[in-house]
Amino acid sequence: MKKYPLVFMLLFISLFGFCQSSKFNFKIRTITAGITLANLADTITVLEAVNFLKQARDKYVKLGYEVQTIRIVTQNLHEYLGERTYEEAIPSLIKFDRIAQREDIPLAIGEILPSNRYDTGIAVWAVKLIEKTEMINFSLPISSQTQGLLPNSIKAAAEITVAISKNSKGGEGNFRFTASANCPAGIPFFPAAYHKGRNSFAIGLESPPILKEVFEHSDWSNAKQNLKSELENQLKPVESVADWISKLTGWQYDGIDTSPAPGLDASIGEAIEALTNQPFGEPSTLRACALITETIKNLSLKTCGYSGLMLPVIEDKTLAQRAMEHHYTVKELLLFSSVSGTGLDVIPLPGNTSLNTIENIYFDVAALSLKYTNKALSARLFLIPGKGVGDLVEFENPHLTKAVVMSVE
Repeated sequence: MKKYPLVFMLLFISLFGFCQSSKFNFKIRTITAGITLANLADTITVLEAVNFLKQARDKYVKLGYEVQTIRIVTQNLHEYLGERTYEEAIPSLIKFDRIAQREDIPLAIGEILPSNRYDTGIAVWAVKLIEKTEMINFSLPISSQTQGLLPNSIKAAAEITVAISKNSKGGEGNFRFTASANCPAGIPFFPAAYHKGRNSFAIGLESPPILKEVFEHSDWSNAKQNLKSELENQLKPVESVADWISKLTGWQYDGIDTSPAPGLDASIGEAIEALTNQPFGEPSTLRACALITETIKNLSLKTCGYSGLMLPVIEDKTLAQRAMEHHYTVKELLLFSSVSGTGLDVIPLPGNTSLNTIENIYFDVAALSLKYTNKALSARLFLIPGKGVGDLVEFENPHLTKAVVMSVE
């Protein structure tokens, strides 16, 4: 066993005592390991990441944290495709997926095409990948600070979205695909994640209960400072453990994505309403979104990824309920994204939404991402086959809540 300075061992012991005596009101949504594969046959590097993630998870669990998932992300698929065609890559990706299934570790293969590249067969290929795998996530870039809007990528992304909706039960295959606008490497959340550089890891959080508790005891005059203090108080120990793991293992620590990712029992909509005292979507919602985003982007922590506000409609019971009650529309969600993030996430849309409409939505998200430097957005659209505006829809995916199909008009 390697020896490390006494300070790290003392830190570990002190953190252990702190965590064991505390009740956390947040969860670690994911510890995500980023790896660079040599080629499509490189299962060794995948297995090394599996071993690292299990060790990292164990460290946090022993300290009293709940770790919901551990995940692996590779560099962009097109970078290690080599001389193989996309069709020839399928068997190798199936092997990766079998490892992912066995270990219960979701896997992201990054962007499947280079920026602004269009491939006439990519939508059919994406459907095949969804059909033959269970754990693989992927994306396409639709904008970047260096290249601006990427119309060819937007066309390909729209075709993939429509094709998956028509060829997966309930359109739920689109849970594993997103159009990424100006997204950096190192995002720990899927499906927008992709990796660059040496082996590293990042932390993603499910932290809306922290926000709710702070806002229940705050008003507009002190909410920002109260939230900053509480988040730093609760997350600095998480960062200290990550630093310790990095020194112990040699894996680079990229930071915490401070986005308060919601879950079915941890609503960001509920947290926002605790501050505004209004249903989500009503006046003052935009103000709250801006306050939260400004706070989580300026914490005294090493941050990465989106570090923005997530508003995933069908992953949050309050957001879904307020959509049913017509408190906001898709247009309002895009407006809220202008002061927050992370775009349009898991939005239920009519199954017959046209390809042109999907492209236009992607163009809007892409354009918004370029308005401000370093603004990362994504769009994960759920076209629900056989459903129209106002129809109630329920999902087989246990992480999704029932919702009404929203209008894009």
